[in-house]
Amino acid sequence: QVQLVESGGGLVQAGGSLRLSCAASGRIFVINVMGWYRQAPGEQRELVATITGGGSTNYADSVKGRFTISRGNAKNTVYLQMNSLKPEDTAVYYCNAEQFNGNYWGQGTQVTVSS
Repeated sequence: QVQLVESGGGLVQAGGSLRLSCAASGRIFVINVMGWYRQAPGEQRELVATITGGGSTNYADSVKGRFTISRGNAKNTVYLQMNSLKPEDTAVYYCNAEQFNGNYWGQGTQVTVSS
């Protein structure tokens, strides 16, 4: 019903920056919350950041002060600006959208930070 497509991942050097983008499409009513999650090799998927329609944000402690989640000017888009990247940020990053009828996920985009 809702499709999410992420982009912006890649390979960067430690200390560098990336901006991830996510666009939602399909049968959208109202998406209450959008967010970013990540899953590192051998680890569980964890919350990175979320943002509500009203602009309230929530961040994992590990990314506070380095990452910023925001909504784009386009409808149903969300971004994750990642600065001061560390090797431990290496993971597949997934976009998430919460709607009354489900919780939707993108396919993920790989972020690799070299030391």
